[in-house]
Amino acid sequence: MLGHGAVASAIGSLPHVDPAAATDLVLELLPDLPAAPQLPQRSPCEGMLAQVAFGVAGIHVDDDGELHIDPASVDPSPTTGSREFDERCWGGLTTFLDAATGRSAPIKVQLAGPVTLALALVHAGVTPSAALPAAALIVEQRAGALRNRVAHHAPDAPVVAFLDEPGLTIFSRAETPFDPNDVVEVLSAALASFGAQTVTGIHCCGPTDWRLVAATGPDVISAPLGIGLEDEGAVLSPFLEDGGLVAWGAVPTDRPVGDDTGWLCRQLVATWRALRAEGCDPELLRTRALITPACGMAGHGVSQAERVLRLTSGITERIHELAA
Repeated sequence: MLGHGAVASAIGSLPHVDPAAATDLVLELLPDLPAAPQLPQRSPCEGMLAQVAFGVAGIHVDDDGELHIDPASVDPSPTTGSREFDERCWGGLTTFLDAATGRSAPIKVQLAGPVTLALALVHAGVTPSAALPAAALIVEQRAGALRNRVAHHAPDAPVVAFLDEPGLTIFSRAETPFDPNDVVEVLSAALASFGAQTVTGIHCCGPTDWRLVAATGPDVISAPLGIGLEDEGAVLSPFLEDGGLVAWGAVPTDRPVGDDTGWLCRQLVATWRALRAEGCDPELLRTRALITPACGMAGHGVSQAERVLRLTSGITERIHELAA
């Protein structure tokens, strides 16, 4: 289904406190690729870092979802906690998978990436040389467990799995604590941990080194409109030609939006037009596209989040109409 025309999905986080309501919403409005909801308003432990770090020795996740890290005690060795999905941290996912049991159409899940987790470890006092490999192992374990959890409920469903990597914006600045080659290596390994049959992606919510992102080997590059992707034809053209997809964050999540998909669709088409001028195949831009909100929506109201998802679906429908 992916790669044959624009498909609507989402980044993951929603403002709901009722996981059943969040699940019903994504299944209704994103029927082709519903995204398992993350619900930090229901439980702060559903925050992206709390989810991935829960159960790791040397890291305590408190009831507010905050990570308390003992730099001298962090041990990424496999533990029972690395395989479990505590209800405080994963209520949105477990409810979603219960509803998706037996599904044969694609579903999407997401997980905090190793660079973002490593930055949290560095902030707590772990050296960069120790933080990145530790974070890599933690994420690889959780990715494998997440893959197995999805397969248990919906073994016939194709899976799309994103690493959520806001930390990659460090590569838009002059100095970073990590060697880019090491980052490529750990991201590649984390993506591989989802399994060979999984369609993998990397989402970054701001400017970064997109050539580095592409070098990690994702099937999908995900980013909001308006952060410079229209200037990245040299990266996106070969990526698309090699079978990659781009998830376009076409609906803003940092400001109010109305109910008209027209101007949002025009912004997306303008970006594609700029990329076509840089050598991107216009047919690939359209057919190998996912359409999503710009970022997660945990800070929105429930009605606002619903409006954003309806706009996302509406843009996708307009793109199909334009191609008909």
